[in-house]
Amino acid sequence: MEKILSELKPKEKGKAMSEIVSVVKMEIGQTGKIVEIHGGAGMSLKLENLGIRVGKEIKKLNQQAMRGPVVMAVGKSQVAIGFGMATRVLVEVGKEEENNENSSNG
Repeated sequence: MEKILSELKPKEKGKAMSEIVSVVKMEIGQTGKIVEIHGGAGMSLKLENLGIRVGKEIKKLNQQAMRGPVVMAVGKSQVAIGFGMATRVLVEVGKEEENNENSSNG
């Protein structure tokens, strides 16, 4: 698994840099796009049934201590998957902090 992650280089999109990490390495509240799932047919089918598939945007909501389950938002749903499965889901996350300027008029 670590060999696979080391082969994936950060991608550059204009000025923003992105990084590919597993779901367990994401920060709580961080969003990203699923780029790869490493697992067998059974695991892939289970994740697919939960709405976790390549190309989907996810947001990490919580992670329990001591290799516990990971809770994430996928679309309008919240799902929890085990630590082992979460290590096999690779996500492209932006390294920059998005500055959403929501200033009021007036």
